[in-house]
Amino acid sequence: MSVFAADQPGADVRPSPNFGERRDGLTPEIVVLHYTGMTTGPEAEDWLCNPESEVSSHYLVHENGRIVQMVREVDRAWHAGKSSWRGVADINSQSIGIEVVNPGHQLGYRSFPPRQIASVIALCQGIVARHRILPEMVLGHSDVAPGRKIDPGEKFPWRALARAGVGHYVRPARHRRGPVLCVGDVGEAVERLQSALSGYGYGIDVSGRYDAATATVVAAFQRHFRPGKVDGAADRATLETLRGLLAALPQSQD
Repeated sequence: MSVFAADQPGADVRPSPNFGERRDGLTPEIVVLHYTGMTTGPEAEDWLCNPESEVSSHYLVHENGRIVQMVREVDRAWHAGKSSWRGVADINSQSIGIEVVNPGHQLGYRSFPPRQIASVIALCQGIVARHRILPEMVLGHSDVAPGRKIDPGEKFPWRALARAGVGHYVRPARHRRGPVLCVGDVGEAVERLQSALSGYGYGIDVSGRYDAATATVVAAFQRHFRPGKVDGAADRATLETLRGLLAALPQSQD
């Protein structure tokens, strides 16, 4: 493949063959953050550039902060898989994908180094500015593919990104005793929870039944916005954090 000019200043370029055209006139409106889930950064970079893998991302950020661009932002990288957000199922056509080097939960999940996160922040700031992406559209892979994916995980420092103006964030509510919605519950309270999660963007059926699928989406929400306790049960802190996020959205998004 021919080498292209990096969209992000300072990024190295290593073209991946795994990409295509964005479909149905969709343009980047979402940033999706992943972890690589592989032993090393070079191993992950090689895999994302291997035609046999049939996966890619626009960018990879190594633990030392080095940024590698593999797919042009104008093109459709193959990073999100089966996923949805706010009713759009083809997330790949609507997003920029960033792989952040980390072995992940199965290979020794660890905290993300400060130098790496500084590069992630700078990269996201550039992407958001270039495409006028809204804060609430900076998401984790687990948000758009609950249950199927759990990355970038509960150790990813969303708060640090928000302090730098990247992403939508409210301080998680503190745990307090009180009612907890969980699998098996039915009724209006469950329906309100499901409606709130759907209103924020998650793919969830509003049935009034707290089934396993609901618990999976609640866990995905907790992993991003209330990472202190990821159990799929909607306690008061989870509900209050969700209400806070919805209240902080622009009025047009309510």
